Amino acid sequence: MKLNGIIAYPITPFKADGQEVDFDALSISLNALLENQCDAIAPLGSAGEGAYLSWQEWQQVAQKSIEVVNHRVPVILGISELTTAMAIQKAKKAEELGADVIMVIPVSYWKLTDQEVYEYYQQIAASTKLPIMVYNNPATSGIDMSPELIVKMFQNIDNICMVKDSTGDIQRMHKFHELSNGQLPFYNGCNPLALEAFCAGASGWCTVAPNLLGNLPSQLYQAVQDADLVQAKALFYRQLPLLRFVVQYGLPKTVKAGLNELGFAVGKPRSPVQEASATERQQLKALMKLAIAN
Repeated sequence: MKLNGIIAYPITPFKADGQEVDFDALSISLNALLENQCDAIAPLGSAGEGAYLSWQEWQQVAQKSIEVVNHRVPVILGISELTTAMAIQKAKKAEELGADVIMVIPVSYWKLTDQEVYEYYQQIAASTKLPIMVYNNPATSGIDMSPELIVKMFQNIDNICMVKDSTGDIQRMHKFHELSNGQLPFYNGCNPLALEAFCAGASGWCTVAPNLLGNLPSQLYQAVQDADLVQAKALFYRQLPLLRFVVQYGLPKTVKAGLNELGFAVGKPRSPVQEASATERQQLKALMKLAIAN
């Protein structure tokens, strides 16, 4: 499967007490992302607080997301697990529920060797027929997979067919291209790198931005597709201050604050992550207004 364009990351809304998932709010926010011309939906990633959900909640959010999207675009389910066994359990459930792709990131307490990472993916891939997106984000996982390791897995493990890199290093993307002779589709997960990544040949932008910026990310992608660099730069710089802000202060906190500001009522992040402060909410509101008004 080849994905292109804007891959949107929904949050997982909680009710006021923070203890229960709000499935009605989840449906509303997913439909809003689809209305904003997103090309795929990726629940249960970093923004979706997948690591903070129980096994039962993970399954419920996955099932509800697949039902709401209803084949309108591909659904990519996020899997971030310390143990291979639990990652396999989620991969099997994702396939059973009807996901189109799984996005897998190994999470480390003990530092893993390249061989341990390779076997982690190899065993997950053997458990499912689903395509696998390798997700590299050392800031959250504690593991930094080299381009060489990722390309090796792409070339030797059948299901692995794409990579999302969130390091913010554009040279990584050049490496993916060079090492795979242009065969490995790569996706940008670093929001402030969106324009450079597209220009470097990224197949897509994995982003929370459509939650707060409507179809501006889609417009940026289209401008790049049209080879209209002047328009692409203008659209990118409108979004950049907000993109930097959400990365600096954390995705669940800022995106939920922004959605609440827009009237979506999605609750706050799950403890120990705290909600945005009054000052942060004011900054966010101003940045959203600036981007949308331009």
